[in-house]
Amino acid sequence: MVVKRRYDSSRRKEQSRQTRGAILEAAGRLFVDPGYAATPLTAVAATAGVAVQTVYALFGSKRQLLSDLVDVTLAGDDEPVALPDRPFVAEIRALADPRAKLVRYARHLVEVNARQAQVMLALAGAATADQDAAEIWRKNVDERRRGMAMFAAELVGTGALRPDLDVDQVADILWLAQDVRNFDWLVRQRGWSPEQYQRWYVDTVGGAVIPRPPPG
Repeated sequence: MVVKRRYDSSRRKEQSRQTRGAILEAAGRLFVDPGYAATPLTAVAATAGVAVQTVYALFGSKRQLLSDLVDVTLAGDDEPVALPDRPFVAEIRALADPRAKLVRYARHLVEVNARQAQVMLALAGAATADQDAAEIWRKNVDERRRGMAMFAAELVGTGALRPDLDVDQVADILWLAQDVRNFDWLVRQRGWSPEQYQRWYVDTVGGAVIPRPPPG
């Protein structure tokens, strides 16, 4: 009588998750240096310690690997949790004061930019010469604009913003201020501390959208 081993699906899933993470980590390093165009999937596979067939099995293409890398870098994990369901969003919504909302978002922004700056700047550079990278960059730009539209509606809903600004204008201000290139210039190049960057963000956006109290 032959006894078949019980198939351990949970172990298989965990191994797949770890392999996927190793590939994403390798891609995150190589797509930054030497760059997306200069990095074949064979190099990603070698750095991750897997066969190139494994990379194709998990991601399908180099373009999809780049897209998934951007998503994971922004989110900080590989969990399928939509932006509106992330804990920091609930914390922002629970605050009544618009400046307090900006303070909480600024803290989130520092955490995200600390993870994403190198990858996103590499993506922006690759987008100038590679069609796949350009499409992923545009997708990210559009997603960030939609995210800032949600945040703008949240701020406008407090009734405490300048009455001459509509949701679209507030979203444009938020979108401009949160651009990763601001973080790169101030923190990574000019040496600002994360706390200084957070204050800059809150003061800049708050000064643009929140009415100043009357003098006296």
